[in-house]
Amino acid sequence: MLLSRSYAPSGDLASYVRRHYVFHAQLPEDFVLIDKLMSETAIVRILLQGDWAAQTADGEWSTFGSILLMGSNGIPWRVRVRGPFLVVGFAFRPSGWAGLFSEPARDVADRAAPLQKYWGGLGDRLYRDVAAANDDDRIVKVIEDALRERLAKLGGPLPSGAMAMFEDIARNDSTIQVIEAARQVGMSVRQLERQCYATFGHSPKVILRRSRFLDMAQAMRGFGDPTADQLAALRYFDQSHLNREFRHFFELTPGQFEKATTPLFTAGLKLRADGLA
Repeated sequence: MLLSRSYAPSGDLASYVRRHYVFHAQLPEDFVLIDKLMSETAIVRILLQGDWAAQTADGEWSTFGSILLMGSNGIPWRVRVRGPFLVVGFAFRPSGWAGLFSEPARDVADRAAPLQKYWGGLGDRLYRDVAAANDDDRIVKVIEDALRERLAKLGGPLPSGAMAMFEDIARNDSTIQVIEAARQVGMSVRQLERQCYATFGHSPKVILRRSRFLDMAQAMRGFGDPTADQLAALRYFDQSHLNREFRHFFELTPGQFEKATTPLFTAGLKLRADGLA
């Protein structure tokens, strides 16, 4: 069984971090689970227990170490878990990315790497301190102390209000046209595109397409209670368009997706539907 716990960040970090997570699965030692992830934001994952790997090529699985930075996904990310596992994570807000990273988010989109590549020794220390923590409150405190240290070290720009606005638009109005979204955040389409690559890791069009797919996937999994008008807005031009989007973002047709068992992906959808991811 997969158990997940989610915690809001402290007020001074709310513009930089969306949520803290703890995922715990008490599975048989010989159990193997292969699923897909589709993250809207970059995430740090700290593996405290278990055998966790991501597919980086056909037949090739990589672990990236015990503490890794995973960029946001424009394509599905296939992952494999063997036996029981315990993972601690925290998801970044695109609007605050530049305060925590010198590199643009585009550099890590659809990729993963050890956090130490970006944060140096702070990544090693963060792993050790989280591993030594004896409860969720202590885990969150350790992570937030590290985040504050990183912010102080970089002394970077304040969070972007325009990108915070676009994150909200993508979450709540995924069928909007890019030109209208740019108008609402006070940018040209080209400016919005540059800022999205720097902070989200993908173009505005991909961000909105992904959000629309996830909105539809949530509805198909029975999360939330969308109105008839909301469902109508999410409908695609025709069945071939719907099939194309599902194949792109999940490598399955909608019919196959409805029948598929996807515990990791479904857990993420549930958190998203509850406003916790």
